[in-house]
Amino acid sequence: MKLNVVLYHPEIPQNTGNIMRSCVGFNAKLHIIKPIGFNIEDKKMLRSALDYYEYVNYEVYENYDEFKEKNKGKFFFLTRYGHKSPSTINFKEIKEDIYLAFGAESTGIAYDILKDNLDDCYRIPITDKIRSLNLSNCAAIMLFLASEQVNSEGVTFSNEPESMKGKDFLENVDISKLDTFHKDKY
Repeated sequence: MKLNVVLYHPEIPQNTGNIMRSCVGFNAKLHIIKPIGFNIEDKKMLRSALDYYEYVNYEVYENYDEFKEKNKGKFFFLTRYGHKSPSTINFKEIKEDIYLAFGAESTGIAYDILKDNLDDCYRIPITDKIRSLNLSNCAAIMLFLASEQVNSEGVTFSNEPESMKGKDFLENVDISKLDTFHKDKY
């Protein structure tokens, strides 16, 4: 079972870059369905993906039909029109690949796709003061919810990984040797 994020007609490069970074962090594949509102090599998108772009596993599709033809599994559609919270999903029970689908920033996922999948439409609960959360925030929330339940391969739930500062970094850092800037950070 593999976690996947689907972006249906993304428009803002920074959001896609942030989602790429989240996909790397949660070991998820990213699927991008055209049209795309920017060049996939856009500097703003690459800046948002930071140093992690080389680790991004992504594929671009000409349209939704091509995407559906090439990908099988359990689909969850995140939309402001959903009637259920994603916290009600039991990802542990799913034995096939999981696809978390998000729509364009301005228009969402096409209504015909949503209508064909009403039982799998979810809404992240928010107040009535805003229409929706930022796309990259929604993707991060959903990746966390799914990953926490299914223990994605390579995702660590312990402290800071050894490949970074190490799990015992805070316990071992000598604050007296840090400059003022870093002392204020800890």
